[in-house]
Amino acid sequence: MGAMIPVAESRGVKIFCPQSGRYSFYNSPYPAHRLMTGIDVYPNTASSSVAPSPVDGEISQVRRVKAPNGRGFDAPEYDTVTLVKAKDQDAVIKILHVDTELECGRTIKAGEPLGPLIRSGYFGYQTPLHAHVEVRPGNDPLRVRGGYPMNSLLSLKQLRITEDVSGTIVLTRKGYAQVQLRGSNPWVVLDIGGEPGIIDGGIPIYGWFGAHVEASKRGAPVKLLEKQIGVVTNARPRTCVADCAAFEAKIGSTPVDLFFVLQPSDRSIITATSKKRGELDLDEGEDVSITLA
Repeated sequence: MGAMIPVAESRGVKIFCPQSGRYSFYNSPYPAHRLMTGIDVYPNTASSSVAPSPVDGEISQVRRVKAPNGRGFDAPEYDTVTLVKAKDQDAVIKILHVDTELECGRTIKAGEPLGPLIRSGYFGYQTPLHAHVEVRPGNDPLRVRGGYPMNSLLSLKQLRITEDVSGTIVLTRKGYAQVQLRGSNPWVVLDIGGEPGIIDGGIPIYGWFGAHVEASKRGAPVKLLEKQIGVVTNARPRTCVADCAAFEAKIGSTPVDLFFVLQPSDRSIITATSKKRGELDLDEGEDVSITLA
């Protein structure tokens, strides 16, 4: 499965992401993400559809739960919840969207294969395969709310505010494209009340997004390409949540939603989807620029 990189910590539990994969704290409408009590880990599904374990611990429970139908795609009737007891911690790790094949009582290490990733009916049509991870109290492992806050291990030193969002299409299908950004900066960096911060989440589709910043204040304006895209509504140490302002993102003349996630290495890849299914029509290898209005 390749090297596993620690990307988050909660209650002494470290969460790992494959070096060739991606991860996000905020790229989902699911409540745990807005509260920063969940993280999604996206393995490199170009090379494998099996999820490497994002944590160390002992598998204590695996059970299937009923899931909704896919919205515009085929999805199984179930999702799977896997509970892992954290080593030396009074905490349980909840993992979703992985059809775990290992038996209860099995001790696992980060990077060991758990089982196939599930294209869950809880996903949007643009959502990549991923494992959703929460660290929770041992006596409350399953609820939607109530997880422990996550702490990002991102370095926030020497960030430069992004002045250009352009790149090359590396993957496309009808209404969907992945754009690999030019330059060596692996993230898109916002201006958050005059401080640089890394965007994390979907805009403007969810109506809010997250960012990783050394310090911010409630009410601070958030700008990208000198356009205000939001206002900070919740500020925590090294992270914040902002509600979207009124703006429109475009590739060429086509309005799009943009999805920003993080990666342990390599250049940033942004996912873009058209507002109307199938309206975005691009070719792999094509150079594009993202604009805001």
